[in-house]
Amino acid sequence: MLKQLTTFKTVYETRSFSKTALLLFIAQPTVSAQIKQLENDLQTQLFIRSGRQELQVTAAADFLYHKTLGLLDDWEEVVQALRLQQEEVRLIRLGASHTFASYVLPQVLPLLHAAFPKIKFIVELLNSFEVLQALTQHQIDLGFIEKPLASKELTRHTLLADELVLVGDCKGPWLVRESSSGVYYYTQRYLEEAGLTPEILTIKNNEIIVALLRQGFGCSLLSKRAAEGLPYQKLGPSYQREFYLLQQKTADRQLEAYIAFIRQWSGKIDGQPKKLPNV
Repeated sequence: MLKQLTTFKTVYETRSFSKTALLLFIAQPTVSAQIKQLENDLQTQLFIRSGRQELQVTAAADFLYHKTLGLLDDWEEVVQALRLQQEEVRLIRLGASHTFASYVLPQVLPLLHAAFPKIKFIVELLNSFEVLQALTQHQIDLGFIEKPLASKELTRHTLLADELVLVGDCKGPWLVRESSSGVYYYTQRYLEEAGLTPEILTIKNNEIIVALLRQGFGCSLLSKRAAEGLPYQKLGPSYQREFYLLQQKTADRQLEAYIAFIRQWSGKIDGQPKKLPNV
């Protein structure tokens, strides 16, 4: 079934049996046979074949494609975890909010890799609220956020200070993250304090916002780290915030060692020693 789903996914994306055969290094009749078998198993038509024209997809194919993406990703993670288990290598799943993932994690991850060579990391990009949810539901092992969220099931550690600045031409639209992101609260507060009701474009990705600002389009509140190379306006101490590390309240000694390493590293960067757990 997994081979059939992989073939289906490629056919759906290429709209071509011949291109799929080339990409998957299999014969075109094999592609046709796998799709036919999948359609028989599911008792539904997935593709409309019309001679030499591009394949047409059915509503069932649209539905199956989006489900298949998740299934194949989940299966790959299972396979990787089993391989690592056999190699006595531990898999650590990190969830990081956008600014932390883009501008802080690349600094600490190579150091973690060097200090703990038998760790393999999977990094997932989420907003602050999604990180908390994923950790609470045991979908990740450690979370990094830029919003002071808390849960009775989790322990929160302060890592690094961060400063928000105003970037761009505010005569144009405001480029604003979604309401569950770390910077959204500060943006709303700034607009209320300034008495502004501008045009709002909601963009759920920091890198897209930065790219638009570099083109001179719109304005936004950004981490100073993200605003590097752009003209910006400082907003004062009330727009200082923190990055946080979230963990389960009960963590094994090995995971506590990783946490201690991260917190010790952040203390050196931030100039503030952190009280570390005994490991």
